[in-house]
Amino acid sequence: MISLDGNYGEGGGQIVRTALAFSALTQQPFEVSNIRKGRCSGGLKNQHLYAIKALQELCDAEVEGAVLGSERLKFTPHGLKTRTLVIDIKTAGSITLLLQALLLPCFFTERKIFLRITGGTDTKWSMPADYFSEVLLPVLAPYGQVDFRLIRRGYYPAGGGKVEVSVESPYTLADFRDFSALWDYLRAEDKPLRLMEQGTLVHVRGISHASQDLQAAKVAERQSQAAKVILSDLKCPLSVEEVYAPSSCTGSGIMLWAVFSTDGEKTNRVGADALGEKGRKSEVVGKEAAERLTNEIGYKTPVDEYLADNLLPWLALFGGEITVSKITNHVLTNIYVIEQFLGPCFEIDREKKIIRAKQQACGSYAS
Repeated sequence: MISLDGNYGEGGGQIVRTALAFSALTQQPFEVSNIRKGRCSGGLKNQHLYAIKALQELCDAEVEGAVLGSERLKFTPHGLKTRTLVIDIKTAGSITLLLQALLLPCFFTERKIFLRITGGTDTKWSMPADYFSEVLLPVLAPYGQVDFRLIRRGYYPAGGGKVEVSVESPYTLADFRDFSALWDYLRAEDKPLRLMEQGTLVHVRGISHASQDLQAAKVAERQSQAAKVILSDLKCPLSVEEVYAPSSCTGSGIMLWAVFSTDGEKTNRVGADALGEKGRKSEVVGKEAAERLTNEIGYKTPVDEYLADNLLPWLALFGGEITVSKITNHVLTNIYVIEQFLGPCFEIDREKKIIRAKQQACGSYAS
């Protein structure tokens, strides 16, 4: 039984999500205490509970402590199966954070798997749905096919956003005697995740979105225009789509991403976003997102600070190295959790901001 301290590092729900993903994949049970200890509303929240329930269904797990506000969880998986999962978080709990727990094991089920999820698509402290589809998924394309469809946006506090996701990859845990053999195979395939240079800026794209009740105030256009004023200094092609959509409550936001080429191919992307709030001018929202993006571009690295911790599971499994804009507390916390399941498998060069997967794999696999 792997024991985790839920108060380690940044001490947030990421510890639970990453542990669920690696427990389902490696078939190792875990227990975690002090979940979100010290937060204003500590313990498990709705989005964590529905991640637990989804993984429980996916791998017939035995679960203890899966109640709202619980600071302790015990999870024991029994196999990994392909099932269509229909999940309603019931609040504006983040869909993309829930996917942090689900996506990794879904890559290794026997057949194509379908997810239908209701919750928040554009909420604080989580990657927007557009970041998930436009920045994260292109990096994971070599390892399998993920089709992501945004059906309805969900803002805080009502949520009600809907997405559909299908996942299919050539790697199946059931084809191997255990996870250790699968991991050896993944490393032997020689498809490392290697993102070391930012490359040449090709273009900047974006989506400025708002609920339909904000159309008369031209919120999406105002966010977009404010962003374009700043981004025009980049001297590259620039396009920001402006959209209004039905939603369960008022909300807005803007997501921007820059695409770079290395060796003539459009390979690297960095992103930034900002959310609208009551009493906050749309122009301020657009400016904030644009300034965040230009700052990320200015670091001259191919992996922005929010992408970094999301790539660590794939870096551990497939090997490689990435250069990141910042070694954040989120990154260090995620490394802590992953290494509890796999053993020491990362090396960090803090000066050059490089994270490497160690050459050996299953020799250090935690049993």
